[in-house]
Amino acid sequence: MTDTTTPAASPAATFTTRSPATGEPIAEHPVNGPDEVSGAVARARSVQTGWAALPASRRRDHLLHWKKAIATDLDAVARTISEETGKPAGDAALEVVLTLEHLAWAARKAGPVLRRRKVRTGLFTVHQRASLVHRPLGVIGVIGPWNYPLYTPMGSIGYALAAGNAVVFKPSELTPGTGVLLAELFDAAVPQHAGLLTTVTGAAPTGDALARSGVDKLAFTGSPGTARKVMAVCAETLTPFLAECGGKDAVIVTADADLDAAADAIVWGALSNAGQTCAGVERVYAVREIHEALCQRVVERAEALRPGEGADAAYGPMTLPGQLAIVERHVTGAVSAGARALLGGPESVRAPYVAPVVLTGVPEDAAAMTEETFGPVVAINAVADVDEAVERANASRYALGAAVFSRTGRAGAAIAARLRAGAVSVNSVLGFAAVPALPFGGSQDSGFGRLHGEEGLRSFTSVQSTTVQRFTPPIALTSFDVPAATRERAVRLARTLHRRR
Repeated sequence: MTDTTTPAASPAATFTTRSPATGEPIAEHPVNGPDEVSGAVARARSVQTGWAALPASRRRDHLLHWKKAIATDLDAVARTISEETGKPAGDAALEVVLTLEHLAWAARKAGPVLRRRKVRTGLFTVHQRASLVHRPLGVIGVIGPWNYPLYTPMGSIGYALAAGNAVVFKPSELTPGTGVLLAELFDAAVPQHAGLLTTVTGAAPTGDALARSGVDKLAFTGSPGTARKVMAVCAETLTPFLAECGGKDAVIVTADADLDAAADAIVWGALSNAGQTCAGVERVYAVREIHEALCQRVVERAEALRPGEGADAAYGPMTLPGQLAIVERHVTGAVSAGARALLGGPESVRAPYVAPVVLTGVPEDAAAMTEETFGPVVAINAVADVDEAVERANASRYALGAAVFSRTGRAGAAIAARLRAGAVSVNSVLGFAAVPALPFGGSQDSGFGRLHGEEGLRSFTSVQSTTVQRFTPPIALTSFDVPAATRERAVRLARTLHRRR
């Protein structure tokens, strides 16, 4: 069988991935240029025709077989993720498990969600039978990130495949092995549709080639700046674009909240994966009367954690070396502007690791409060009341996720409804990420469009509306043969009906 996982490239056109923790080389991968990317899209398009023609139940079965293959090779997948990102093996395994949950949901729900359904007609169209159906777009391009190299892109890949599309996937140049392995597992599990998922590897030029390759939609995860550049390329051909661009997520803690539960969640949300989570906790607004007690609890938990390589390490190194300078700049700038470092400080940045940093009293215009830090740093500021907390949380140009801690779920949900974030957890953090039925996405600098859930499935389809005339209508308004008097009677009837309440 011909290997369609990674298109051929010149032996000289390769790049090396390295361990974020040690700098040691991991593997060599080809740099796929425009010709290889275009060839991958063409092959994917030829395979997609047969995939789209399958009944939804058959696509479901194939995807569930792929899911089983990933689960069977979970250790190998998690090991690849851990090697490329530096995250602990246990965290990598949990990433695979969460991915399997989403893939299972998408495979099973695509048929019921996207099937043809009837819609009601109106008074003047009673002679028509109306329906709509969601049809696959064709070939979807996916540009994935390095922080969650399986879970995040599979929010596009799995849902796009379930909707009947083919996918060409460009993983981050830091984590290409995860993408290559994913496509290899698909081809092995579903050999009769090999090439439906193709991985191309390389840096920004490969992503640019994918955006110009004629894909029917491009799903991108990355920084707002890069998203604007990729979207500009897509605009040249009016290629639909879906962007998930990170966040500056806030947590609101009310006076009656369970402070131990809030502190535990804040520490995990801010420090897990070395803080390299788009919907991770970066800002906390606590009402003044419990602010000090919350800070104390957060520091107690955070100072017990340490980064490193060993089995006892809470989290690993910074995957992207350049992120270290951003973290140091944010922390240094905050302290210089008058913030207090309750734990750690600029000295916490010791490449390739960053020890936990807890700040308070950070000016709202400091970079640590306005820009995405993407490191194990959390700022906990005091506010007078919930109204001020909501105002500050909403002041960010990011609007991805958020969390609220309150005595009751009902009270927390009322606060959540006032936040601009696309997803909010009450009395937990990132609770929405583990629920496949919930859509995920943001607005403003957090991007646009939705992944996961029914909206995620529909994101990779086009809607076709159909009417079928059941009988000749008594008043055929779409004909030049209709007498003027008949048309006037129809207008009078409609006006009479619509003037009623």
